[in-house]
Amino acid sequence: MALFAIEEYPGLITSDLFGEDSYFADADLFWQKQNEAIATKRDTYLNEGWSEVVLLEPGQYFHAWDHEKTPKKKGGKIVITVSHRGEVECHEGWLSRKEARRAREGGEQEETAAKLPRPEVTGPMQNYIDLHRHAAVRAAMLDHPAVALRLVVAHAITGSGLWQVRPEPQRAANETVTASLAGCKAEAAFGKKRREVLALLGSPDEDSLVAGGNGDAVAIAGVFARLLALCDDDVMRVLTLVMAETLAAGSAVIEALGNHLNVDMGIWWQPDDAFFDLLRDKEIANSMLADVGGKLVADGNVAEKVKTQKNIIRDFLAGENGRPRVETWLPRWMKFPAQSYTSRGGFRTADQWTQVQPLFVRE
Repeated sequence: MALFAIEEYPGLITSDLFGEDSYFADADLFWQKQNEAIATKRDTYLNEGWSEVVLLEPGQYFHAWDHEKTPKKKGGKIVITVSHRGEVECHEGWLSRKEARRAREGGEQEETAAKLPRPEVTGPMQNYIDLHRHAAVRAAMLDHPAVALRLVVAHAITGSGLWQVRPEPQRAANETVTASLAGCKAEAAFGKKRREVLALLGSPDEDSLVAGGNGDAVAIAGVFARLLALCDDDVMRVLTLVMAETLAAGSAVIEALGNHLNVDMGIWWQPDDAFFDLLRDKEIANSMLADVGGKLVADGNVAEKVKTQKNIIRDFLAGENGRPRVETWLPRWMKFPAQSYTSRGGFRTADQWTQVQPLFVRE
């Protein structure tokens, strides 16, 4: 019953009283040698081109009635049985009836599929491995905040199955707003900083966004590796740019951050053609005229068309048509904090600041 050569067994072999039957005295050593021989037999079959070698549990029977003879080229398998006493049988060229039926119904496509090897690990085993490795890695990461920072940035840039970070799309209401934004000083400064960060990350596309990846895990690893090679200051530059790219326009966060940073809109923005084109309310235009020209001028033009009042405001800003030049004017809408011109409501920016202002009051 030994599949291996007797000469390879270094232990004792005993016989019964009549010398008719012999036994391996060391059962553990026998099974070691027998299993090694079975493994060699299995590898030989696989090298000969058999699609699969199925090794049944010791004592499990092979039921030929539930199988169909199938040649190697049709996807037939080898089934090896091992008795509790160690006897080995190799059943060559079989498929279960279910597998054989699928092969007949599916033709060549199913034959090809039948020849595909079984996965090395089962689904539950893969899940087990994944969860234990995940638990160990995240526990170890807690002692390495600098590494965690870089991984956060990599996730924010690339995204993942659990991270969905999208850049602010900056959707404009019309072409006028689009043109105004494209030509503003703040966008030009931001674009310059973005190109610097893209260079740090080794991106060949100088005009692409930094954030907004497709969540590919290999891409995350690539960005992570790049960030590990950067100093902390450069990593913080990347992180700051990514946060800026993903900052939601028109949100209360803009009001909170702008006021916390004491942003001076006058540095970044001046009233342009688009602003005046979108200004259609005569009452508000008159209030703005009072801001730049004083109450006397505003009252003297209170009944004028909104277009006329806007032209007077522009004269003050440019110092034309006999108006003294006003260089530092900002509409209340554009200041931090933003303010309304009327009590009518409907100015979301001011409402948002009202909501978050109490959160930033220092005692």
